[in-house]
Amino acid sequence: MTEIGFYHLTRTPLEHALLKLLEKATAAGKRVVVRTSSDERLSFLNGALWTVDAASFLPHGSEKEGNPSQQPVWLTTDTNNPNDAEVLILTDSAESTSYETYERCLEIFDGNNEVAVTAARERWKNYSAVDCNLTYWQQTESGGWKKKTEQ
Repeated sequence: MTEIGFYHLTRTPLEHALLKLLEKATAAGKRVVVRTSSDERLSFLNGALWTVDAASFLPHGSEKEGNPSQQPVWLTTDTNNPNDAEVLILTDSAESTSYETYERCLEIFDGNNEVAVTAARERWKNYSAVDCNLTYWQQTESGGWKKKTEQ
């Protein structure tokens, strides 16, 4: 059964939180697909993951770089899983109809954007209607995560 985690951003921008979540997943030996809603956001995240933390090195790629099977993190706007990822991360209200093919699905949303919050609430309701484990994580003052709800 797929574990679905909702990650509510309140302190840091997406690219900072995403880097930390990706580092944690890849350190655990997991491959990840990050799905975003547009080519512009994909390009932004692709660049930001190289520059957001000068001390960090997170190998990743997209269709632009190619070789998905060699990429531990794959950035995309489509529904494919070309790097055989176990983890799916959805950003910028990107959606998935194939989340159940992953071990985990992380829905990251910006708590300062009411449209994103409303969309996340609706997706939570939709996931609640199917057989999956749901958790809700809220960002802490220090930028970490605290589990608030589990269903």
